[in-house]
Amino acid sequence: MTDKSQADAANSSTIQAPGITPPSAAGPTPSGAGAPDSSVMYQRPEASGQLAAVDADSPPPGAAAPAEPLKLVLVGHVDHGKSTLVGRLFHDTGSLPEGKLEQLQAIAQRRGVPFEWANLTDALQAERDQNITIDTAQIWFHTARRQYVLIDAPGHQEFLKNMVTGAASAEAALLLIDAREGVQENSRRHGYLLHLLGLRQIAVLVNKMDLEHYSQARFDRLSSEYRAWLRAIGLEAMAFIPISARHGDNLVAPSPNMPWWRGPTVLETLDEFKPAELPKDQPLRFALQDVYRFDQRRILAGRVEAGTVRVGDRLLFSPYNKTGTVKTIERWNAPPAQSASAGESIGLTLTEQVFLARGAVAAHETAPPFELSSFKARLFWLGKQPFTKGRTYKLKLATQEVECRIESLEQVIDAATLQTVLRKDNELFVGRHEVAELTLHTKRPIAFDVHADIAPTGRFVIVDGFDLAGGGIITPDIYPRRTHDAHTKSDHIYWSRGRVTARQRELRAGHLGRVIWLTGLSSAGKSTIATELERALFNLGRHVYVLDGDNMRHGLCSDLGFSPQDRAENIRRVGEVAKLFADAGVVCITAFISPYRADRDFARRILPPGKFVEVFVNAPLAVCEQRDPKGLYAKARAGEIKEFTGISAPYEPPANPEVELRTDRLTAAESVAKLLEYLQAQDAAAGIAI
Repeated sequence: MTDKSQADAANSSTIQAPGITPPSAAGPTPSGAGAPDSSVMYQRPEASGQLAAVDADSPPPGAAAPAEPLKLVLVGHVDHGKSTLVGRLFHDTGSLPEGKLEQLQAIAQRRGVPFEWANLTDALQAERDQNITIDTAQIWFHTARRQYVLIDAPGHQEFLKNMVTGAASAEAALLLIDAREGVQENSRRHGYLLHLLGLRQIAVLVNKMDLEHYSQARFDRLSSEYRAWLRAIGLEAMAFIPISARHGDNLVAPSPNMPWWRGPTVLETLDEFKPAELPKDQPLRFALQDVYRFDQRRILAGRVEAGTVRVGDRLLFSPYNKTGTVKTIERWNAPPAQSASAGESIGLTLTEQVFLARGAVAAHETAPPFELSSFKARLFWLGKQPFTKGRTYKLKLATQEVECRIESLEQVIDAATLQTVLRKDNELFVGRHEVAELTLHTKRPIAFDVHADIAPTGRFVIVDGFDLAGGGIITPDIYPRRTHDAHTKSDHIYWSRGRVTARQRELRAGHLGRVIWLTGLSSAGKSTIATELERALFNLGRHVYVLDGDNMRHGLCSDLGFSPQDRAENIRRVGEVAKLFADAGVVCITAFISPYRADRDFARRILPPGKFVEVFVNAPLAVCEQRDPKGLYAKARAGEIKEFTGISAPYEPPANPEVELRTDRLTAAESVAKLLEYLQAQDAAAGIAI
């Protein structure tokens, strides 16, 4: 082989083990057909600099591990040893193609440069010349337990955008820290970005321990420092592991150089990561990518981002406010099916002729997304030019694209220090590598969800000109959600925002605004506890009010009966009123039988996380009948009262209430004391107290 051909081979964008063919080159191979014991496929971007496609649904043929790989991102500050770690893992697991190591060693010798393990993965010549990783790489390999796609992300500050690209699709992360250099600015930024992207499975590898003479004291200091940083941003690492990637210490086997280490190796930690579960049980979100005409049918092509869709389902398409019934569910090169779940790319046909276009989001009529032109978000900015108030940008969410601008800028944070960035009133912008809490306004309404509830439709990116410049997640607020018949109402009714926020009211009052929802059988003690709790909170200086079931049916709900439909509407109205009280900073106590779990879940869903406290006032039916101060049970037994909960109508107890009060064992005073203890702990955790 000539020097040129050797160099070309070394610069090839794909490195594969013997007998392994990239997914793009061949179809699956039957299991056991000459497959090696371990397999790796390494894929780099094409020359254009864009990330080359890797079909995660078509793993390297012959792999004995499960078909679905776990996607793992490798991040860390520049020169902390990420590519060296990957190269050494190739070698130590016997995954290198025969002769590849010797070939690269020979090339390094001819060029007069030392051989680096990183050369095995730095397939771009510019990466070898500068000894840095520029773009993301995807490496396929598997252990005895499972298959992996390892995403090697660049650590240099200039290529932070590429790091985000790699981490956005990952299920877990390895974060490297140089034992000699210690925790760097980008180490902290990377941790914050992993938190912002929703990654919770993280292992921290303290690399280059050989340069610190394998010192346990040095490892303990660094792990304590970075563990404190992660906890400050709401993360907890699964493991901290001392390693030397260059020498293979603690990668696949315990290192004799660190006899003091009794924890797991890197490979053992990888196998402890759990694959992410697809959001199949969440409300349906189907993002429409395009509409095709085929065989005189109009096929709505898209991806199920969350939930499940079935033939016969009635769907609402936001933000078009159009409805249709699913006639068929189409798949390419596969027969039609009766249902499709999160993660599947499918085509839908409808029984009605409905005009739709790319960007529509389909949901069940009973659980639609928010549809607004303004929302609160947490954003990380990567653009070279600042994100400035007064300018217009393009926002992309799922398949929706719309112009947007900053409506208000609440706070700008330095992601490396978590310190608030102070600027003058006329300098309203978000700088590069800064995080902002802000409100965005879009030119037209878009369909979205809070990221904590439904992640795929709760995250977005911002485009500045032709550059992907930032990304963020939608945060909780008092958003109005359209009801299932909203398409028959005016399109010009939107939530009016005042100049005083809920947070400002809470700080003024010295406590959180929230809804305390007492549920239980009639005569379980709900109203008694509610009124006693109201008095106790009032004496403590809290703003508090009780919404009682009987009182509501004298006024707002006087037109409702006790059928399941009327009970649901009763709770819906109460939930909306209680939400307004909570937004006003008031502790709103509700005392309602509210027998159906779905109705209580609705009341919880329309409130921001942590603002709904479900209290199960639990007393056995026999005890309630014995109390029966109004004689209602006796009348229900005699048939004088229809649809009476516990007798002729069901009661669905809470599955996971925040507080349970066994009122057959506790007095009213003891029940109130238990509730006060819970509420005071919540206020203290939020940093708010009188």
